[in-house]
Amino acid sequence: MARTFVPMYLDVKILKYVFLEPVQLCEDGGVTDRDGVDTIIEQWAAERPDLETEAMAIFGRIYRAARVAGDAQERFHARHGITRADFDVLATLRRAGGDDGLSPGRLTAEMMLSSGGMTSRLDRLEKAGHILRTPDPADRRALVVRLTASGRTLIDEAVGAGLTQQQRMLSDLSAARLSRIADDLRDLLASVERHAAEV
Repeated sequence: MARTFVPMYLDVKILKYVFLEPVQLCEDGGVTDRDGVDTIIEQWAAERPDLETEAMAIFGRIYRAARVAGDAQERFHARHGITRADFDVLATLRRAGGDDGLSPGRLTAEMMLSSGGMTSRLDRLEKAGHILRTPDPADRRALVVRLTASGRTLIDEAVGAGLTQQQRMLSDLSAARLSRIADDLRDLLASVERHAAEV
């Protein structure tokens, strides 16, 4: 397996880059080997024993997992002829359900993008034939973005196959453990969002 080159952070500053070897798991999903984050924590303990590094250990592993999974998803989307950005637009439209579509502004808000960034995505997808921008029946001055038949087919195939790939990446962990992780991550996210505004 390839090693992953990732930055480790403390107070949003890059402190060190390190090559991280894949972590080995035993059959019950327990970790048998230490990982590169453990090495970094030990180095800081030796140099700065006054630091509390628990948060670094948690966020370091979150960053690494997101980077590895994100890179795998990018490769997967490329095989379907789309980018991750394209996927996000198509998936947002598909999740909305029905044939009414969404306004560009609603898409921008749901995806937390700038209007310029959304326009370039929509231009690319419309040129590929996966979406249509049509006048809003309720307001002819506004536009509505809708999936075409090819766009709907593409996103249905991509989301199904993509979830299968994601499940495979989690297949070393039991269903019970994955449920606990999901609950813990929900609490972690709530705590981060609650206190991030204080920074």
